Amino acid sequence: MSSLDTYAAKKLAALEARHLRRTLVETAREDGIWVQRAGRKLLSFSCNDYLNLSQHPNVQDAAIAAIREHGAGAGASRLVTGNHPLYAALETRLARLKQTEAACVFGSGYLANLGIISTLIGRNDLVLVDELSHSCILAGAALSGGKMLTFRHNNIEDARALLTQHRASHRHVLIATDGVFSMDGDLAPLHELAALSQEHDAWLLSDDAHGIGVVGGGRGSGFARGGKADIPLQMGTLSKAVGGYGGYLCASQFVIDLIKTRARTFVYSTALPPPTVAAAIAALDIIEQDAALTAKPLQKAKAFTSRLNLREAESAIVPIVLGDTETTLNASRMLEDEGFLVSAIRPPTVPNGTSRLRLTFTAAHPDAEIARLAAIIGERLLVH
Repeated sequence: MSSLDTYAAKKLAALEARHLRRTLVETAREDGIWVQRAGRKLLSFSCNDYLNLSQHPNVQDAAIAAIREHGAGAGASRLVTGNHPLYAALETRLARLKQTEAACVFGSGYLANLGIISTLIGRNDLVLVDELSHSCILAGAALSGGKMLTFRHNNIEDARALLTQHRASHRHVLIATDGVFSMDGDLAPLHELAALSQEHDAWLLSDDAHGIGVVGGGRGSGFARGGKADIPLQMGTLSKAVGGYGGYLCASQFVIDLIKTRARTFVYSTALPPPTVAAAIAALDIIEQDAALTAKPLQKAKAFTSRLNLREAESAIVPIVLGDTETTLNASRMLEDEGFLVSAIRPPTVPNGTSRLRLTFTAAHPDAEIARLAAIIGERLLVH
């Protein structure tokens, strides 16, 4: 073997020994909740398509119409080929939903955070990050060249102490957090973080990937607890409840204009395909108009946590923390034998010693199957 292959093989063997090697399993989605894997039909509790909009006929029809009219791809960056009217329409809809002046669409949520943070923050600046924030926030902070500090999860007093100690020595400060934490399902204290940011002239960025369409009447985590939180940088994705692909930032017109001229992940990336943009617009129509639909994922998650006497769900995500990696993998296999797809989440996605089953609930999950899943988990995994 070459030295490269030897290196890769050793790394894989080390990961295998710790039950941390990841492999892709052929799995075909039949609709919003059922999948085919190894010849078996499984009910998936691992998908982030919370409103099942990827399968909605209006969304599919919009994508089909766009591909016939505009083609399969965008061709280049929007700054090179020109700003197709579909993109302007999507950004107008996002800004309206989030109650901001403007919006900018990116190729993905990961690209959005890389571009936003590295555009606004430089070497003399500080990024203060909740310790459980998504990997793309950490990557964006590293790319910016600024100093990064983490505060204890959802701990306002720890964030305040760090600001008190470090704010004066930095030109600009960005506070970044998930709105809904992707592995725990809890909500950030966004109103409190907004007030803290204003006290210290810091800029608050909230990643609402798992909030839009699900909490806050569909508007997202910034609207989940009372009125709208004052968040100048509302970032998120179009790949979860919106049912498609892409990322976005909703902010003031000045900020969006700066992002569109300086964010490298926007300037140097080919634009989203037109059918993807059209699908997102159709999905936002549904999210704005169907309050009963947007309420269902959280209702179903709460029904599950109630059956098991767990902390009441705050979002469509419910973790069952088992701790040991091998135990968690075995639990996932056991649930697959029972007809459920529930993925095992392991380090480094979550901290060492906190491997878990991550359950996601969608509007279409049958109540009887939720009850059956809760009974199995309660009887076999949560017995003390």
